[in-house]
Amino acid sequence: MFTGIVTDIGSVTAVEARGDTRVVIATAYDTATIDLGASIACSGVCLTVVEKGPDWFAVDVSAETIGRTADQWTSGRRLNLERAMKLGDELGGHIVTGHVDGVGTVVSVAEEGGSHRVFVTVPSDLAPFMATKGSVTVDGVSLTVNSVEDGSDGTVIGLNIIPHTAAVTTLGGIAEGQRVNIEIDVLARYLQRMEHYRGR
Repeated sequence: MFTGIVTDIGSVTAVEARGDTRVVIATAYDTATIDLGASIACSGVCLTVVEKGPDWFAVDVSAETIGRTADQWTSGRRLNLERAMKLGDELGGHIVTGHVDGVGTVVSVAEEGGSHRVFVTVPSDLAPFMATKGSVTVDGVSLTVNSVEDGSDGTVIGLNIIPHTAAVTTLGGIAEGQRVNIEIDVLARYLQRMEHYRGR
């Protein structure tokens, strides 16, 4: 379980196909405190640490995961990292599972004050879970949905990236046309399931 509060920006240093894809990620984390088998969210994708060194860790990424996530499994790619919550940790963002629900596409980025206003098209099956002032996870970052616009070309959500978030996550370099991992709010998921059964 995660919160969507990024605590390091790592970078992919090696990608090797060996059944699953072995990805080596450079990090500023103290890897002596990371156990093999620990979970780390990598731009919103919960992965298991299978190997580590003084300033890196490795994960195995399945073909299923690669097929369902954005184009982030390439050498040199920067990743938002978050270690799993411990009991007693502050829940600064919202409850995040690290299970990507779909891939969105950035349609525009514009400066607004000191922040950046970002609009992202989300897959149609995720549209019912988007609500103004609700929460969404984009590339592992907990964000507030500022606007939701349903149109014939799909649903577009508006997000605000404040300077702090831009500085401590990869969202500072977000660009038009970029594909991003989207995880819906887990509470919205359960509410939809309850609504489904209430209508029976």
